[in-house]
Amino acid sequence: MPGQNQKIGLIAGNGKFPFLVLDAARAAGYEVVVIAIKEETFPEIEDHGARSVHWLSLGELSKLIETFKRESVSRAIMAGQVKHKQIFSAIRPDWKLAKLLLSLTTRNTDSLLGAVAKILAEEGITLEKSTWLLEPLQAKAGVLTRRAPSEAEGKNIEYGRAIARQLAQHDIGQTVVIAESACVAVEAMEGTDVTIERAGTLMGSLHGEASTLDRALTVVKIAKPNQDMRFDVPVIGVKTIEVMRSAGATCLAVDAGKCLLLEGEKIIDAADAAGIAIVADAQRSD
Repeated sequence: MPGQNQKIGLIAGNGKFPFLVLDAARAAGYEVVVIAIKEETFPEIEDHGARSVHWLSLGELSKLIETFKRESVSRAIMAGQVKHKQIFSAIRPDWKLAKLLLSLTTRNTDSLLGAVAKILAEEGITLEKSTWLLEPLQAKAGVLTRRAPSEAEGKNIEYGRAIARQLAQHDIGQTVVIAESACVAVEAMEGTDVTIERAGTLMGSLHGEASTLDRALTVVKIAKPNQDMRFDVPVIGVKTIEVMRSAGATCLAVDAGKCLLLEGEKIIDAADAAGIAIVADAQRSD
């Protein structure tokens, strides 16, 4: 339940994630002050019951802090995707963010967002877990669909997890696409759905050619080791299932308790309709 300060800040990226957080915060009795990112946030956020919505460009860290202070916000949540290529190519940093970027020893998402969280904390703004108000949407351990993974898909999952966990240690990506225990595609800055589409295109290009690979793809999406649940949390939506279906992917494996199923049962229904198996592994990702 809300404490004495009944305001919560929401730094909103793209997709449905910010809307779910906004709804959950309002249901819990919070007034929500939204920082909407001009390059990412859906315009419909304006009409979703927030106390106020402030549009800022990527890189305007000083204005973000000033806005939260003016609104008396001391706790905030970061929700929704900000494309990695936006962060490291399209961003126009203000002096505060420019200074932060120059101080980074590694230029990856974790290091940047972790440094932003530290600056917010120094300014009296605590960044909460992005899943804080959405516990019911976290993937539960076990098979989530009517169909369980086949033996071949199980082998793909085992292989894919081993590969993905190695890559995630270096913050390269959280998703790999596997066929016949061979890695077809690895996520980098493009995002999960584009990675799956690329894998589907690659396998489609083998049509009519000699190949030892089964065309059916298995998608493995994991949390990073010591995943910081304040940002860049693995999420799956109905669109991901639609992309998998188009790409010829028949199985999805995620980490239980670390991945959000943004549309809940709608995702399971879509997977069942497509004959896609979804399984959540209970093992720790760190």
